[in-house]
Amino acid sequence: MTRRRFVDLSISIETGLPSDPPMMIPKVDYIDHALGTASMLDFFPGLKKEQLPGGVGWAVEFLTLATHSGTHLDAPYHYHPTMDQGKPATTIDEIPLEWCFSNGVLLDFRHKADGERITAQDVKRELGRIQYEIKPLDIVLVQTGADAFWGKPEYLIKGAGMDRESTLYLTEKGVKVVGIDAWSWDRPLPYLAKEFQEKGDPKVVWEAHFAGIEIGYCHMEKLANLSAIGKPHGFTVCCFPIKIKKASAGWVRPVAIVDE
Repeated sequence: MTRRRFVDLSISIETGLPSDPPMMIPKVDYIDHALGTASMLDFFPGLKKEQLPGGVGWAVEFLTLATHSGTHLDAPYHYHPTMDQGKPATTIDEIPLEWCFSNGVLLDFRHKADGERITAQDVKRELGRIQYEIKPLDIVLVQTGADAFWGKPEYLIKGAGMDRESTLYLTEKGVKVVGIDAWSWDRPLPYLAKEFQEKGDPKVVWEAHFAGIEIGYCHMEKLANLSAIGKPHGFTVCCFPIKIKKASAGWVRPVAIVDE
C-alpha cells in the first residue's frame, strides 16, 4: 500500500525575530482567552463571565507584517511593472492556480559558499547528478542550507543564490514557480551591494529577480525543511498563496507530498 507523506516546507511567522531587516520584522499581538473575555461579553449583552466555559472567552491575534514576511510567494509584479518583454506584470491575486500544484524537483547546492552564485552550469550539473530533465510547470526548489540559521541575524547573509542566467535557464523550460530556503532568491543583498560597489556594474543588482522582466515567474523565499523531502524528484509541491488584491507577494504554506 502506498503511504502518502506531507512535508511542511514553511517557517512560522513569529514576533520579533531578527531574521528580516528591521522594517520587515513581524509583530504579533496576542489576545489570550482571559483578555478576550471582555470583548466576548460585549458581543452578548447580559452574558456573565461565569457562564462561559472556564470563565474565559475567545483568543485573537493581531499581526503587523509585510507581504514578504515569513514563507511567501513573490509575484512577477514584485520585480517590475512589466514581464514577458512588455506585458503588465502579474500580481499575486492573478497567479494561475495551476502554477502552484505540480511536480517538484529539489536541487542541492549546500556545498556552495555563502554569497556564491548558483550558475546555469551548476544547475545543469545538478540535474545531471540527479538524472532529471526539467519539464514545463515543474516547481524547482533550491537548497542552500540557509534555513539552519532562521531566527538569527546571520540568516540574512547565509546561502548561495541564483543569478540571471540560472533563473532564465529554468524559466525558458517552462518553469513558473521556484523556491529557495534562504532570505532571497538572489544572492544575499550585502554580497550584491559589495560587488556593485567594487565593479559599478548595475547588472549585479537583483539580477535573478529582474530576470522576471524577460520571462514572468514566481519564487518562494524562506523555505525550510527541504531535507525532509528525502528525494530529488518524484514528489508533488502544493503552494497556493494568500490572495491579496494587487499585491507583490502573498504568504504561503508550501507542502511537499511524497508517495512512498
